[in-house]
Amino acid sequence: MRFLPGWRTEADWESALPSPIRDGCLNAWKCISGHTGVALGATLFRYGTENDFGGVWFDLEPHGWRESVLPGCYNAAMSDAAPVEGRSPTLEDVARVAGVSRATVSRVINGVRNVDPAIQEVVRQAVRTTGYLPNRAARSLVTRRTGTLALVVSGAGADRKGQRAAVAGRVFGDPFFGRLAAGVVDWLRPRGAAAVLQFAETEREREQVVGFLRRGGADGALIVSTHAEDPLPAMIVEAGVPAVLFARPARPLPISYVDLAHRGGAELAAERLLARGCRRVATICGPLDVPAGQDRLAGFRDAMARHGNAYMPIAEGRFTQESGETAMERLLTDHPDLDGVFCANDLMARGACQVLREHGRSIPGDVAVVGFDDSSAALVCRPPLTTVHQPVEEMAAEMARLLVSQVEQPGRPVTSVIFEASLVVRESA
Repeated sequence: MRFLPGWRTEADWESALPSPIRDGCLNAWKCISGHTGVALGATLFRYGTENDFGGVWFDLEPHGWRESVLPGCYNAAMSDAAPVEGRSPTLEDVARVAGVSRATVSRVINGVRNVDPAIQEVVRQAVRTTGYLPNRAARSLVTRRTGTLALVVSGAGADRKGQRAAVAGRVFGDPFFGRLAAGVVDWLRPRGAAAVLQFAETEREREQVVGFLRRGGADGALIVSTHAEDPLPAMIVEAGVPAVLFARPARPLPISYVDLAHRGGAELAAERLLARGCRRVATICGPLDVPAGQDRLAGFRDAMARHGNAYMPIAEGRFTQESGETAMERLLTDHPDLDGVFCANDLMARGACQVLREHGRSIPGDVAVVGFDDSSAALVCRPPLTTVHQPVEEMAAEMARLLVSQVEQPGRPVTSVIFEASLVVRESA
């Protein structure tokens, strides 16, 4: 860590530190010593006030030890300093447990960027330890922000009430959306922020969402668009509201987005089937009006073609289990001798496996099956599904991070972040 003027030796601990912080530091150093074997007298420290670093700094570089050991050891040492029973934790409680000033805790919680990352992690751990919940109303007076992001699931159609209910049921029943929401919430929670879920399936609902954002109901929008013709992303861009999109937009649009290298993931699926000796391979692709559906099909076909497979039967699905069942029935009727199937998501693969079993085909003995996403559907499939892993939770967290950066720094240029896929081998292929 940094070596600055004002470092003292352990002889000055008594006079330099308030007793709760001193005790925490001494206990933390015992923990560090247990990891490194470095005696207490071998280190130097500096206790910062709220006007500089707001915390205790250990100089570990001479001992070849990374500073990342400090937050964990310090937090463990201070974890017994619980807030008073019978009342809600306060900023002072967090500061006491973290061993920093109240002002430093306030800066971390409000997202001020001039706090050292190691101290930020100490404060966030103290927030988790105490169970402190920021007063969002008070904070918004200071930051002019709500501390809320809108997670908007948007598509096209669903004009009638029954259709809207069906859309909600499909969203909550799809493991993809659960993983995405969990990734967003898990990233926001330690930062004292929250997400509000909204559906925008009709023209009126899209206008309501845009109005909500324009009025400052949320600081920005995380958009999950389920249809290539969805006008909402363009509406939000035109409104000048900070926004991040999950997946590349179907048409060029000045909006930041997070996506997966879908072609590379589909190539992994092709390589797996070919390595198993499959020669009569078909695919159940996703909807071809969606970039992810297009890219997964293109990547799979390219990989198969590089190995001399010029033709491959294709059946289009809609990323649902029912569409996978229908597509698999069609493929078996037209190509009863197929020995390998790539499905562009796990739900369709689960449907395909069910149909194969109903037709007396063993998996993978007669037909090998590879899915895509590595969702919970892959685990409940029979047999458990070999699939391409999409790190949805990490992608969702990155969406939230990008959006918060836009909110904090208006005028930032739009950007894209592309994650790599990997293959998870189970029993189906």
